[in-house]
Amino acid sequence: MDERVAVIGAILEDPTRSQSQFNRIVAEYHDLVRGRMGLPLNDKCMSVISITVVGTMDQINTMTGRLGNLEGVTVKTAISR
Repeated sequence: MDERVAVIGAILEDPTRSQSQFNRIVAEYHDLVRGRMGLPLNDKCMSVISITVVGTMDQINTMTGRLGNLEGVTVKTAISR
């Protein structure tokens, strides 16, 4: 299978409600994750997270879909060709 590089951008609109579930899902895909950066925006009650991953399209899409299904979480992904 062809591996791709992707950057997953996520906004957690109420981190206290969704951060634990978000972190659990990311931990399940630890073998794909190459880097992660989180920025708490406490004055806006939000967190912005960027995750760089390397994996197949199926793996990336599954991870992104699971993260995006969390309540209060918006996810966008940029994937290499």
